[in-house]
Amino acid sequence: MAVEDDKVKRTRDLLSSFYSQDASQTSAPTNTTSRFATLDTINTTSFDADQYMNLLVQKSNLEGLLQRHVEMAAEIKNLDTDLQMLVYENYNKFISATDTIKRMKNNIVGMEVNMEQLLEKIMSVQSRSDGVNTSLFEKREHIEKLHRTRNLLRKVQFIYDLPTTLGKCIKSEAYGDAVRFYTGAMPIFKAYGDSSFQDCKKASEEVMSVIVNKLQDKVSSESESIQARAEAVMLLKQLDFPVENLKSKLLENLEQFLGELDLSKEITGMGSRESTNEGSESDSIPCVPEVPTREFVEAVHAYHVIFPDSEQQLVKLMQHLTTRHFEAARQLIQQRISPEKLSNRLRFIWTDVLLMDEVLPEAGVQDFGFEAACVAVSEYVASAFTHLLHEISDTLLQIQKEDGTGKEKEYPLGAALEATKNTLIQGTTKLLLDFRVVLDEELGLILKLRDMMIGWIHEGFESFFRRLNDELLLLSGQNVNVNAVQQYQQQEQQQQERLQGDKVPAGVVLVISQLSVFIEREAISRVTEEIGSSLSLSLSGGGYAFDPAEVRHTFRAAGERFLQRYVNMRTQRISVLLKKRLTTPNWVKHKEPREVHMFVDMFLQELGAVGREVKQILGEGGGVVRKHARTESNGSTSSSRSNTNTNRSNTNRARSQLLETHLAKLFKQKMEIFTKVQHTQESVVMSIVKLCLKSFQEFVRLQTFNRSGFQQIQLDMQYLRTTLKDTTDSEDEAALEFLLDEVIVAAAERCLDPSPLEPAILDRLVQLKLAR
Repeated sequence: MAVEDDKVKRTRDLLSSFYSQDASQTSAPTNTTSRFATLDTINTTSFDADQYMNLLVQKSNLEGLLQRHVEMAAEIKNLDTDLQMLVYENYNKFISATDTIKRMKNNIVGMEVNMEQLLEKIMSVQSRSDGVNTSLFEKREHIEKLHRTRNLLRKVQFIYDLPTTLGKCIKSEAYGDAVRFYTGAMPIFKAYGDSSFQDCKKASEEVMSVIVNKLQDKVSSESESIQARAEAVMLLKQLDFPVENLKSKLLENLEQFLGELDLSKEITGMGSRESTNEGSESDSIPCVPEVPTREFVEAVHAYHVIFPDSEQQLVKLMQHLTTRHFEAARQLIQQRISPEKLSNRLRFIWTDVLLMDEVLPEAGVQDFGFEAACVAVSEYVASAFTHLLHEISDTLLQIQKEDGTGKEKEYPLGAALEATKNTLIQGTTKLLLDFRVVLDEELGLILKLRDMMIGWIHEGFESFFRRLNDELLLLSGQNVNVNAVQQYQQQEQQQQERLQGDKVPAGVVLVISQLSVFIEREAISRVTEEIGSSLSLSLSGGGYAFDPAEVRHTFRAAGERFLQRYVNMRTQRISVLLKKRLTTPNWVKHKEPREVHMFVDMFLQELGAVGREVKQILGEGGGVVRKHARTESNGSTSSSRSNTNTNRSNTNRARSQLLETHLAKLFKQKMEIFTKVQHTQESVVMSIVKLCLKSFQEFVRLQTFNRSGFQQIQLDMQYLRTTLKDTTDSEDEAALEFLLDEVIVAAAERCLDPSPLEPAILDRLVQLKLAR
């Protein structure tokens, strides 16, 4: 293309030089050329060869000069060829032009005669036309005069018939035509209303006064539409009627109409004038606002046209309508609206917003509506998590409810735990699916809100798990910072008062403990995966508030805390039985023991109930190792027990043996009895047993026993040693032996005559109890 452009340029320069173009017009002054001389001036008319050579020699080396020589030789050869072709082409054109001139000369021969004949005929036609115009001049002038008279008579007739015409317009309620007729006759009335058409003017004004009253009544009539009232104001304005007093009345009508709009009803219509895919009924979207809303917007537009200075009031009305739209949407959100209905509602609202923005862009309804939409959608996200939290709470509260007889109905703990797990997992999955439905909407409003909504979802998960932890604390009967909960849920305080007033079932606490473990070990990972697949984002990135690691740590600690609370609750229940056992009889006057006391059976029954309860929820110990540090020295508890049983009749010997027991305890290494409670059946049961025995020891220290009372405690502990030994492993057996010995020693310390039963009698009484 560059070669062709150069060729065209050279051809143009050759043609210019061929036709002797004025050099004074194309050449620049010599002093200017010499002043701004460059290597590109070779193609100008002011080219100076000496100056060009000097400049070329200064800027180029020998090799460059040789290269430039070769290029210029080629260019000269091309120019000669182009010049030769140009001469040949112009020569052919000159030959063709000469032939054309010869043919035109031959064709013109005889044309002068024809032109003279045509001129004679034109002159003849013109003379005859002048004669006709002269003969018809008078008649034409008379006809034009009659035509003007006829038009004047029509106007006069219209003026005389105007009162009757206006009356017909009143009967047909064609007030627009009446105003148009009257305003058309106003120039005549102004000119001749005081003379020729005085009666017509007076009659017309009387009729127009009726029409004005009709229009005023129409403006104040509630049965008329807003558009009809606006048209009436426009007609009054054309009649120069003072409409300022009607301005406030019409504005009140607009406000009243806005107040009567019912925006809370559910939108079910899916008809529209447009659809996302033409010809697909299932993809049609409601893009046309409802008739009352559209009528209101049109009325506002008409009001703005009639009263241009009322923009501020109309802006408030537009914003009020937008606010009411979103308030209705928020009411539906509080009633747990489906995502499809929410998308449908937002589509209708945003269509109204765009219509209002088109009618009155000064109101800035789009920005105002976007802020309101942010509040509504964020509340929808928060409401969805709140409903899920309530579902989990309701599932847990099903564990122990009252039946029709007023008694508490037991609910299987395993089923309750599985139901709660399913509620949590399925609920979060459904939440993400619902959020995905809203995010996938091809709506301008949703596209603007998409990134913000994803952020709200992340914050919602962070808030949900924090509130779930608080809710579990409430359900377990523990204290929680109610002020922190109230900012999310107003009903939490009432629920806390209700739960603290009632006795919290221990089974609920056990289920809550295992639910916390499930959340820490499985639920968080599954929720993170669901969010990654549903929102194509990671919860741990993007600078969002939710931190899975922190949530796991929270529920790990909560699971341990709830499990320890369950152990404490069961221990407290059994401790009441143990305390009652020790405080009821008079141990100083206790009779000689003949059998194991019935409280031992009650104690074992309570432990059995605990075992059945934890078996529904917790697994077996497996590989859990619990070591109890105990090193036998030259004075153990077992040896002290055997020494205590040597001679019942010798009181002094028994007291010396008790002294040996105290000395052995001084040299005995301290045993770690109360280890951390594990989430296993054996660990929970044994923790309760050890705590109960420790409590029983403390209760024993508060009593004073005679010899028979001490022997009764010894017999009861020996029976427990036999029965509990079969249910413990080797690690717990040492701790159990130690605590049982501690109870016997504590009773001996508080005994007036600590003489133990002989081993044979002790074994015989235990075997009798076992045989029963």
